[in-house]
Amino acid sequence: MAIRLDNVGIAVRDIEAAVAFFTDLGLTVVGRDTVSGEWADTAVGLDDNHAKIAVLQTPDGHGRLEFFEYIHPEAIETEPALPNEIGMHRVAFSVDDIDEALAVAARHGCHPLRGVATYGDVYKLTYLRGPSGILVMLAEDLRRRRRPTVACAARAPALSVLLLGTGGPSLGAR
Repeated sequence: MAIRLDNVGIAVRDIEAAVAFFTDLGLTVVGRDTVSGEWADTAVGLDDNHAKIAVLQTPDGHGRLEFFEYIHPEAIETEPALPNEIGMHRVAFSVDDIDEALAVAARHGCHPLRGVATYGDVYKLTYLRGPSGILVMLAEDLRRRRRPTVACAARAPALSVLLLGTGGPSLGAR
């Protein structure tokens, strides 16, 4: 059986705020809809399900987020998850310039929980709260700065979904 990760779904209080934040970081909207009906009730497991959805994709085409804002039933909100809570934890992005990405986040009122840390000589990274309390990790791969670069047109910080291994700072090349 072949399998691949298609997207990560995140319920939000304000879909427009989530779309604005993540598109400013560099993702692109690839689909929007309002869903309801028997098929949606069956798929999601909620009666009278009615939600606005938006699917965003990273510039490299490998990562997608699906945001949904529930119209009915009313969304249930608890305190935002803490970094050490069990369950859906965070969404992580590799950025080519963490300072530029943090400037974009700041325009949305989002700032690091504590500051920017350096993980060995591999990453500069931080956690911040995005729209609806979404825990977002931004990480700049310091090894890229040591590689030759190719000039490109000015744009938002380049993003890709980041998967950190369980090893220490000696992570192998990706």
